[in-house]
Amino acid sequence: MKLITIDANSNQPKYKQIVFSIELAIAQNRLSKNDKLPSVNKVSLEFSISRDTVLLAYDELKKRGIIYAILGKGYYVKSVEFSFEERYFLLFDELNVFKEDLYNSFLNTINGRAQVDIFFHHFNVEMFKKLVNESHGNYSKYIIMPTNLKDVASVIKTLPKNDVFILDQTNSELKDFPSVHQNFVKDIYEALVFGQDKLKNYEKLILIFPGFKEPLGMVEGFEKFCEEFAFSYQVVTSFDSKIINKGEVYVIPNDRHLVEVVEQSKIQHIKLGVDFGIISYNDTPLKKVVENGITTISTDFIAMGKLLAEMVLSNEKKNIENSSQLILRSSL
Repeated sequence: MKLITIDANSNQPKYKQIVFSIELAIAQNRLSKNDKLPSVNKVSLEFSISRDTVLLAYDELKKRGIIYAILGKGYYVKSVEFSFEERYFLLFDELNVFKEDLYNSFLNTINGRAQVDIFFHHFNVEMFKKLVNESHGNYSKYIIMPTNLKDVASVIKTLPKNDVFILDQTNSELKDFPSVHQNFVKDIYEALVFGQDKLKNYEKLILIFPGFKEPLGMVEGFEKFCEEFAFSYQVVTSFDSKIINKGEVYVIPNDRHLVEVVEQSKIQHIKLGVDFGIISYNDTPLKKVVENGITTISTDFIAMGKLLAEMVLSNEKKNIENSSQLILRSSL
C-alpha cells in the first residue's frame, strides 16, 4: 500500500498532501517508529514534483518532531505520539429529520476522534461531481450517499479505494466498497408480507413513486409482493388530488404526498384505517400521532449512523444491510 498519495487536481498544496499522507500512515499503523520513509528522489520522480516540494514536507515533519534524518541514509519516523486529527468527508443527499438522526448518531459515535465536514448534493449530479472532485486528497475518509444518481460510480472510483464508504444506498457498480445500506427490494417486500393480514381487508395497493429521489428497489419489492400474493396494484408518479376509492391502500415514500392523501380524505369525509389505508416510509415522531398514527416502513437511522461510525473508526470493510421493519398503527 502506498504511503504517500498526491492529487494533482487538489487545491491543497502538494507538500501538505505529503505531510498529511505520512501523518495518516502513522495514525493507521502503516508506519511505525524508526521505519524509513520513501527517499526525496523517489517521491519526486514518482509524482513528477520538485525535490524542494518533498524537502519542504519533510522539513515540516521534522520541525514537529514526527520524523528525523540520518545524513546519507534518509528519513525515519521519530515519534508516533502526536496529535493527529483525521478528517472525514461526509456527502449526504439532503438533510431531513431521519438523516439528522443518522448524522447525530454518527457524530456521537465518532465522539470527537475526527473532524467531520458534511456536504449536500441535493440529488444534483453536477453538484455531486463537483463536491467529490474538490474533496479529493483533502480527507482521510470519504463517506458518500450516492442515492439513485446515474453515472456517479466512476466519480467515486477516482477516490482512494481503501478510504471510501457508501451510505444508505448502494448498487452493483459500488459493490467493492464497504457500505451500511438499506435493501429496498427486500425491506418493502418483507414489510408487506408482515402486514398482509391487514392488507387482506383492502382491494387494491397503490404505490406513489415519483422516481426522482426514491430508490428503484421500492417498486421492485412492491410489485413482487403484489404479484406473489395476488393483490391488485398500481404504481403512479403523483397523487394530483386523485379521488380516493374505498378499499385502497396507499404506499407513500414521499411525505408531501402523504399530506395530499390525508387532505383529500378529509374532503371526501372518508375514514383512514377503515375506508382506506396508508403505509408511509421512514418513521418520524409526528407520524406516531398524526391521524391516530401512521403505519410506516422504516429503517433504524440511529443504528445506521452508529454502525457506519464503528466501521470507519476500525477501518473494517463490510457490506451491512441495515434492518427495517413495518411499524403498524391505526392507518392500516
